[in-house]
Amino acid sequence: MLPILGSWDVSLKTPIGTLRATYVFTEADGVITGTASTTSETVPLSTVVCDGSRVTWQQSVTRPMRLNLDFDVVVDDQTLSGHSRAGRLPRTAVTGIRRPTG
Repeated sequence: MLPILGSWDVSLKTPIGTLRATYVFTEADGVITGTASTTSETVPLSTVVCDGSRVTWQQSVTRPMRLNLDFDVVVDDQTLSGHSRAGRLPRTAVTGIRRPTG
């Protein structure tokens, strides 16, 4: 089983403040896909790769500003932690807690 599958409440500590999003990761025919949702938009994730407990993906956002983001996190059972990066901007700390199923 892939440790990232399911829904996550994620916080991103950015220079403009903490942003909160809901991430949903699914798998079909060996391909992991997902979405990231905030109060202002829902965007698809691309190039989701799960290598053991390490997960990487890319996404584009338009709010609060237009950015292309690269994520690199480690899943530890019910939590995830790592960082995202937008081009040359500083890394953003990423933490998350798995949402209960059912």
